[in-house]
Amino acid sequence: MWGRLKHKSLNLRFKLISFQLSIFSRNFAAYPLKAKAAVRTLPGGQLRNWSAIRHPSLFKLGCKLKLPCRRTVRLTRTMATIALDATYSAEPNLTGIGVYSRRLIETLPTLETSHRFLFCYRLSRWGKRHYFLKPESIPNARSRFSTCVYQEPLTFWLPWQAPLFHSLAQRPPAFHFRQEIVTVFDIFPITGENYSTPEFRKKFSDLLLQATGRATRVITSSHATEKLLISHAHVPPEKIRVIPLGVDPPSVSLSPAERLQERARILGGEGELILSVGVVQTRKNTLNMVKALKSLPNNYKLVLSGGNGYGAEAIHEFIRTESLGDRVKLLGFIDDAHLARLYQAASVFLFPSFEEGFGIPVLEALANSVPVVTSNVSSMPEVGGEAALYVDPHNPADIAQKVMQAVEDLQLRKSLAQIGIARASKFTWRRTAEETLAVYDEVLNP
Repeated sequence: MWGRLKHKSLNLRFKLISFQLSIFSRNFAAYPLKAKAAVRTLPGGQLRNWSAIRHPSLFKLGCKLKLPCRRTVRLTRTMATIALDATYSAEPNLTGIGVYSRRLIETLPTLETSHRFLFCYRLSRWGKRHYFLKPESIPNARSRFSTCVYQEPLTFWLPWQAPLFHSLAQRPPAFHFRQEIVTVFDIFPITGENYSTPEFRKKFSDLLLQATGRATRVITSSHATEKLLISHAHVPPEKIRVIPLGVDPPSVSLSPAERLQERARILGGEGELILSVGVVQTRKNTLNMVKALKSLPNNYKLVLSGGNGYGAEAIHEFIRTESLGDRVKLLGFIDDAHLARLYQAASVFLFPSFEEGFGIPVLEALANSVPVVTSNVSSMPEVGGEAALYVDPHNPADIAQKVMQAVEDLQLRKSLAQIGIARASKFTWRRTAEETLAVYDEVLNP
């Protein structure tokens, strides 16, 4: 009798432990882990003791249960849950980091991969949860990703749920993960004393240095930023991977006549529309754009699309002092539905920024077949290639001369527009996602 009771008790304990291991495994969002099936056959015909390798703390327990406990088996390709900080994608008006975050998390689940993705939003974005990526928005990949809200210390289990965390906003995650990747767009908080307040520089310089110091890999979008990371942030070159960003095809295509009509509507009459998309601030070199405009014919008008940033007060004061208010039009933020029409209405796109991590607006202008005049420094030559005219951003006279050349030389305009479309077609968000996925595999399978 006692023998039968002991047997039943052991059997019950075995089932209970098996059930607990299964639940534990699901919380890790990895393979199903059960006592009776701890060794699995994986791609390539190799066996892997999941409890021993993925969860070393369970190794002794697995051996006590008489499970195969071989630590020597190696796996050629790990299947894992990869967490990404999707916080900046949960906004109605996306720019820069937000655009990158949104397009990356939308594209990754559509790729051929065995990984699952966990898109994490900080608790502060709960009020904007209707902007979270929803499974029904990617019907063919809805089983490959899930979303969560995280906040230190509430969601303390997150590092056990995902072995790899990718920060998309050049700051360290709230928790320490086994492997971390950070995307860094620019390091102007370190390099640019005149681009922001001392408090801003101190805060974000510290965050950037923490993130790059902890990361296994640092992704950046240009070789220009790669050089700055090495020289100013002291990131080892072997940790850095350069992955260019992408651009979406224009949502609308206007005929030549429609472009002229749209231009006249924006300007309130005939004239040449110089367009610049980006925040009105010192780093974007808005002041020298306005100074260049002053030396151009009166039919040239400058249209600025973007909000106000650091140094905007001095720029607006210059516009008032020089009586240029009737030649400078401030539109504020323009949503994607109208931005393509604005690009295609422009006579020329002007972007003489002092420092950029990549320069998405340059790529957007090329995709919309608009002649581009941009800086000969930082990342702009990498993006524009042979499809743009380059200027010294510190020289308003050079800026004015290149703008007039791009507008008045009709043969050059046509050539730049054709080359620009071909250039932009090389930059796709799918390529960005594929190269990012390759970095994940590199980290997970050293």
